Amino acid sequence: MNSLSKDSQKAAARVGLTSDSIVIHGGKPLRGRIEVRGAKNLVTKAMVAALLADTPSVLRGVPEISDVHVVNGLLKAHGVAITTTAPGELTLDTSNVVGAHFAEIDAHAGSSRIPILFCGPLLHQLGEAFIPDLGGCRIGDRPIDFHLNALRAFGAIVEKSHQGIHLTAPQKLVGAHIELPFPSVGATEQVLLTAVRADGTTELKNAAIEPEIMDLIAILQKMGAIISVEPNRVIVIEGVETLRGYTHTAIVDRNEAASWAAAALATKGDIIVGGAKQQELMTFLNVYRKVGGEFEVLDDGIRFWHPGTPLKPVMIETDVHPGFMTDWQQPLIVALTQAEGESIVHETVYENRFGFTEALNEMGANIVVHQAGIASITRRVPRRPLEQAAVITGPTPLHGASVRVPDLRGGFSHLIAGLAASGTSTISNVGIISRGYELFIDKLKALGADFELV
Repeated sequence: MNSLSKDSQKAAARVGLTSDSIVIHGGKPLRGRIEVRGAKNLVTKAMVAALLADTPSVLRGVPEISDVHVVNGLLKAHGVAITTTAPGELTLDTSNVVGAHFAEIDAHAGSSRIPILFCGPLLHQLGEAFIPDLGGCRIGDRPIDFHLNALRAFGAIVEKSHQGIHLTAPQKLVGAHIELPFPSVGATEQVLLTAVRADGTTELKNAAIEPEIMDLIAILQKMGAIISVEPNRVIVIEGVETLRGYTHTAIVDRNEAASWAAAALATKGDIIVGGAKQQELMTFLNVYRKVGGEFEVLDDGIRFWHPGTPLKPVMIETDVHPGFMTDWQQPLIVALTQAEGESIVHETVYENRFGFTEALNEMGANIVVHQAGIASITRRVPRRPLEQAAVITGPTPLHGASVRVPDLRGGFSHLIAGLAASGTSTISNVGIISRGYELFIDKLKALGADFELV
């Protein structure tokens, strides 16, 4: 059993998933309504932010996903008392924060990269922090240099060992002027979580401005932070001495919403995604309409459906917000296999995110990956090192196959492909999907999918 299998089984166990494989009998449209709760990319960071407070915090809209369980375990290892006060609502009491042993951190973190974001809050609270070897989805190197360089700029001392990275702050951290080489979401979160209690003012240039970042800033402001978002990706943080707890309802998970929208299109179905918000999905909705999908914005969600007419090919360039999110392209590519003509997806954010297309080709798709990308005079996003491109030619009927989930979004794409394909597919390693898709097995049942866990 390789490490990915172990991670998948651990993730599945955290959310009560009894099997790590699913057999899908495809070719049946998904129809019905499902609900989407708080964003994976916000909720886990909001939980970490509670470490900065001297009074309890209350977080609502928390999804039942394995990444939340990872952070829950890491926080408890550091002395945080966490109680579930209502469905999807956590109270986090940080009055007894303590250091955690390497073995505890490593056991809870697994291959997750979340521990890196504990550094700033723990340096403020305890004067030290430890990061084990970091993993995450296998979609690229995702170096942590941006994080470590930012922490050094605040005055942290970084020491590497065979077990991981040990950070100390012999003196109080101080504000810094930081410019990121790329608008990294994780590095922007790192700076925010560290700068809010540092001495003096921090100016962050080339910051990420995703909706989840804005929601984290809203949380920190509720806690007493002073943060200004200025033009041209500049964020200014004026450090304060102490922060109080927050009460906050998390922004809805736009990535999960887009994934179910793609599932409706690929299976010729009709899905209402309860909780989905138009404002955070505008770029996706434009592309969805260009492909030929239909949607209706409701008071409490968005309805997505296939209108029964041929789908159209598109050209997509992934980019940082407000561009087309890299997390959206994988599920949508499954639908693009049924578009009439040639679609091109330029992946400019991660260097290894088309590995999932190999399984789609085994299922009958015609996808060619260009490892060095494709230059084009019609492109709007500047070419980036290590970018790739996928050319999808359709329509090509999909048929069942045995597929192994490689990563979170690619794994959900394989589920969609199995649901859209004729015949039977066996999808293994599905525990990885539970890292970011809440109760996806229950949602498949609600939408009428024909499958069994094995």
